[in-house]
Amino acid sequence: MRRRFGKNDRIFIGILAVVCVLVFFAFRMLQGPGGSSVTVTRDGEVYGTYSLSQDQRIEITDEEGKVTNVLMIEDGKASMTEADCPDKLCVHQKAISAENENIVCLPNRIVVTVTDSAEDGFDAMAQ
Repeated sequence: MRRRFGKNDRIFIGILAVVCVLVFFAFRMLQGPGGSSVTVTRDGEVYGTYSLSQDQRIEITDEEGKVTNVLMIEDGKASMTEADCPDKLCVHQKAISAENENIVCLPNRIVVTVTDSAEDGFDAMAQ
């Protein structure tokens, strides 16, 4: 009868596990800096820009004034808490806080993107 896993197999699996853990932590470290605000766009036009440092509830409305989505900003993170779309995929997305992370609601054509307020068009010297 033959063994299924030999010494070399265990070494290979151990090295593979260590590499996976290192890659995971490398991606976490390279995730990018945290943003300072979120920009909400509806139908490709900017709906509003909101600070991540202030807890708030943003009701996003359509052209008729009907609330379609609710964006919550708490503890420096933004998450979609309510949506009237049928699949509600945007509600199930994780809260975002790192620069360039997005929450997308395709049925309502809403995109929430974390941005850095330093991108206002001014550099450090002009401020």
